[in-house]
Amino acid sequence: MTGTTQDDYTDRYARRVRGMTTSEIRALFAVASRPEVVSLAGGQPYIAALPLDAVGEMMNKVGADLGTTSLQYGIGQGTIELREHICQVMELSGITGASPDDVVVTVGGQQALDLVARLFLDPGDVVLAEGPTYVGALGVFQAAQAQVRHVAMDADGLIPAALEEAIVATGGRAKFLYTIPTYQNPAGVTLTEERREQVLDICERHGLLVVEDDPYGMLSFEGETPRPLRARRREGVFYLSTFSKTFAPGLRVGWILAPHAVREKLVMASEANILCPSAFAQSAVTQYLATMPWREQLKTYREIYRDRRDAMLDALRDLMPAGTTWTRPNGGLFVWATIPDGLDSKAMMPRAIAARVAYVPGTGFYADGTGTSNMRLNFSFPPPDRIREGIRRLAGVMEQELALRAVFGPTTPQRRRGPAAADTPGPDLA
Repeated sequence: MTGTTQDDYTDRYARRVRGMTTSEIRALFAVASRPEVVSLAGGQPYIAALPLDAVGEMMNKVGADLGTTSLQYGIGQGTIELREHICQVMELSGITGASPDDVVVTVGGQQALDLVARLFLDPGDVVLAEGPTYVGALGVFQAAQAQVRHVAMDADGLIPAALEEAIVATGGRAKFLYTIPTYQNPAGVTLTEERREQVLDICERHGLLVVEDDPYGMLSFEGETPRPLRARRREGVFYLSTFSKTFAPGLRVGWILAPHAVREKLVMASEANILCPSAFAQSAVTQYLATMPWREQLKTYREIYRDRRDAMLDALRDLMPAGTTWTRPNGGLFVWATIPDGLDSKAMMPRAIAARVAYVPGTGFYADGTGTSNMRLNFSFPPPDRIREGIRRLAGVMEQELALRAVFGPTTPQRRRGPAAADTPGPDLA
């Protein structure tokens, strides 16, 4: 098939592939990585905060002392040593009594999502998810040919009454609720203690499984972090997490804590998918947890990210045009901003890139294409001075767009979505 084009393969794709679209975030990577661009787009941890010399020595030991096992094939469920350490890590969040037998090691949190989708989703099934929600989850559910129905959030997270309505509206077709209850990506809001119990009660009453994604729970800035949903109920709750945000995303190590009855099916699905997770990456994470002061490292991350969050909130307050609002996260990596009426965050992107600043338009976090009046801003990676400069550039772009709107009128209808009640008012509304 010499000289074939992309169109020559279109009719050969499986049906589940034809609907795949490029992630809003991945499409930005090439531009946002340029040094002259202030990127508020990604969700990258600040890896430079790690003691890289000590980590390098540790990695050398993994190869030199453990090479005969760390460079070999492993088992599909993951090493028992790492699964035991994962249970200890989860105890810090309040998940006690978890058995290593019920932990399945995955290639990051993304494969954990994929395995749950493989187990439970048939084409046409319905998944309930917060609106907005994690763009990587939308990609997984799309590949499984499932329909995503969004459930509204506010300042206190997922709204229980909206969840009940969504379950009833699907006529029993919803397979599970996918939720990021703590420092949500992209909104930054956290489900309250009271609502956690309400959400679990609703799901239990309707026989709905819960998939709890918790990559940010250990990155708290102030106050006590609510216990995970899985710490409250064992049955019917799948707990997903990762070392990507608390150690190193490049190692791609995550996990699922599953109800015992499902564990074996998860292992079988993982073996069919990847055969086994990387033995080297597992050994590296195991050695990190066993030999290095990782709890102190968590404190370091929290302090750095708190300072950067504060820098972003201060810049938003000082520089954003009237009518802009935003959330105030108590942990995690993201702020969710709502822009003034008439502006379109996706249409505004080319002008922002020309001004050397990047963000993620809100449309990437909805299955239905809404979110044009929102954007996700990341504060974990740029230093405080760059964050302020990025917000200054972004505010300038928005002022230009508002000036054009004043002359020509809005170019697209606005569809506002997301936790509006969580928004911190800009200076005009304070």
